[in-house]
Amino acid sequence: MRLEKRVLLLALYKHPELCAQEVLRMLENSKLFTLKEGKRLLKELRREEYFGSSLTPKGVALAKSIEEEFRL
Repeated sequence: MRLEKRVLLLALYKHPELCAQEVLRMLENSKLFTLKEGKRLLKELRREEYFGSSLTPKGVALAKSIEEEFRL
């Protein structure tokens, strides 16, 4: 999984109070990706069943493992 997609998934996990569009704008402002690319990545996460209207249990499990990986 690409780094940008992993960071997006982790940001969705870490900021449950924000909607997906706000998370995309936050990551766009940090220059991780453009808004267009972020929307494409979000669609991929939906297609892979990691994200629906919020993170799915499968998405939460992967986000937790990504969080542990980044902690090292």
